[in-house]
Amino acid sequence: MSEPAVPPPSLPVTWRPRVPRMVAYGFAALVVAGAVIMAIFISEPFKLPDRIAIVAFGVAVAYVLHLLGRVRVDADEQGVTLVNAVRTHRYSWPEVLEVSMTPGEPWPRVDFSDGSTIGAMGIQGSEKERAAQAVAELTALIHERGEAPERP
Repeated sequence: MSEPAVPPPSLPVTWRPRVPRMVAYGFAALVVAGAVIMAIFISEPFKLPDRIAIVAFGVAVAYVLHLLGRVRVDADEQGVTLVNAVRTHRYSWPEVLEVSMTPGEPWPRVDFSDGSTIGAMGIQGSEKERAAQAVAELTALIHERGEAPERP
């Protein structure tokens, strides 16, 4: 097996998208501010419960955007954590077999020893150079920590 081209980063390390994160939280703030302004300036037939419902809807939309903005991939001494929009997955290093990302995919796939494959939303394919660097670093960590040494 060949050595990875990128040296493994020091642990702990977190990979998270920049632009999609800014967009998600920016729109969340805009939606909540818009809902509050709308609730304040809406015409008289609307009463307090209606105004509260408008703000609550804005907060609910902001929460969904938060779920999309919080995605990340954490690696530490014990293993890797994939925080996706709805679920968080924790795996030890020996369970992680490979990470792969072909051009055009929205995020890389991580293969595990139990046969499952999970998308790592914390590494966004839209950030081409950062995504390639993150995949290379995670691959180097998998080779360093997750695999048994080869026999001579």
